Amino acid sequence: MLSEESEFCLEETRESMDNALLYFEKEFQKIRAGKANPQMLEGVKVDYYGVITPIDKVSNITTPDPRQIIVQPWDKSMLAPIEKAILAANLGFNPQNNGEVLRIIVPPLTEERRRELVKKAKAEAENAKVTIRNIRRTAMETSKKLKKDGIPEDEIEQLEEQIQKLTDEYIEKIDKAFEIKEKDIMTI
Repeated sequence: MLSEESEFCLEETRESMDNALLYFEKEFQKIRAGKANPQMLEGVKVDYYGVITPIDKVSNITTPDPRQIIVQPWDKSMLAPIEKAILAANLGFNPQNNGEVLRIIVPPLTEERRRELVKKAKAEAENAKVTIRNIRRTAMETSKKLKKDGIPEDEIEQLEEQIQKLTDEYIEKIDKAFEIKEKDIMTI
């Protein structure tokens, strides 16, 4: 049975690790695996009458098939600014403007590009693991403070064991996500 302070330390650690994992998963979605996906345009900002606005707030983004993305602005006068924003985002897309919508044909990935994407995914996974380890270190420092504050040594040992168990659990989740992403990228 852990004291309130130890439980709080564990909860805070779990919450921080959850947030790190969520951020990691979001970054992973931005790495495309050859199939068209509305998230590929996440991060594209459009000058909407002088206000820099995310692309999904000024248009409807759909993927009618695995090879194309359709961007349909709610205001047709925004077609050119959206097209400009997509080109400026340097995503390797060349939108086709037909006066109604922007059609983006997602080019198939070359072997070289796939390897680059795997490297990028691996780097994201490593960054996430570093974040998890930093959270672990902070939690361990907190446990040392709790020990100084008079929490019994056997409870501190138990707390540190649970912190390590959490760390291992999250590192494993990251590794699994990377494995799946790598397979996804390398599958033609």
